[in-house]
Amino acid sequence: MTPGSSAIYETGAAALVFAATFLVGGRVHPFRSLIRDRRSILSFGAGMSAAYVFVHVMPELHNARRAFVESVSTTLRYEGMAIYFIALLGFLLFYGLEHQSNRLRGSGAEGEVGPAFKLDISGFAAYVWLMAYLLVNHFGDSLVSIELYAVALAFHFLSLDHSLRHEHGDAYERIGRYVLAGMALLGWGMGLLFALPGHILALLVAFISGAIIVNALIMELPAEKDGRFLPFMAGGLVYGLILLPLG
Repeated sequence: MTPGSSAIYETGAAALVFAATFLVGGRVHPFRSLIRDRRSILSFGAGMSAAYVFVHVMPELHNARRAFVESVSTTLRYEGMAIYFIALLGFLLFYGLEHQSNRLRGSGAEGEVGPAFKLDISGFAAYVWLMAYLLVNHFGDSLVSIELYAVALAFHFLSLDHSLRHEHGDAYERIGRYVLAGMALLGWGMGLLFALPGHILALLVAFISGAIIVNALIMELPAEKDGRFLPFMAGGLVYGLILLPLG
C-alpha cells in the first residue's frame, strides 16, 4: 500500500527525529525544568518503550498472526503461531548480541573501533533500519498510531544512544552515532520505495517486538547501567494508560 502524502510527512518527520536523537542525543535533556537527573529521563523513556510493546504491539501481534495466515497460500500448522516464536527469536537474538558484546569488550581499549563496537553497531544499525522501515509499512497506519510509535521510539533511541555512548565512548562519537542516524533515514526511505509482502511484514513486526522488550530491559536492569526504578515504572504506567483507550 502506498502511503498518503500526510503519512509521508508524518513518518518523514519521525525519521528526522530518530536521526537527530542519535546525532545530538548526548546533549539532549528533555524536561530539564521538571527533572534534573538525565538518567531518570532515560529510565522513563525505557518504561515507555516497554509499555508500547505490551499495550500496543502485543495486541497488534494478534492482527499480524491473522494477516500472516491469510497471506500465505498453504495451510499452516499451529495456525500461525510462528509469529510468537519470531518475537521470541528477536528477544533471544538481541540478548545474545549483548552477551557477546560484553565478552568482546574486555579485549579492547575503551573508545577503540574493535570487535565489540563493530558487533554492537552492526546489530543496532539493522535494528534502527527496521524500526524506521516500519514507520511507513506498519499495521497501525493511522496518524495517531504513527505519532505514538514515534514518541515511544524517540525515547527508546535516546536510551540506546546513552548506552552505546557509555559503552564505546569516542568510537561511538566519531562513527557510531552517524551510522545509526543514517540508518534511520535509510530505513524510512526504503519503506517509501517498496513494501514487503504481508506475511513477511507480520514476521518483522513480531521480531522487532521481542527485540524492543529485551533492549529496554537490558538498558535498565543491570546495576552498572545505573537505572532508575521509579521513573521506569512511571514511564510504563503513564504511557500504558495513554495507549489503553487508543488500542
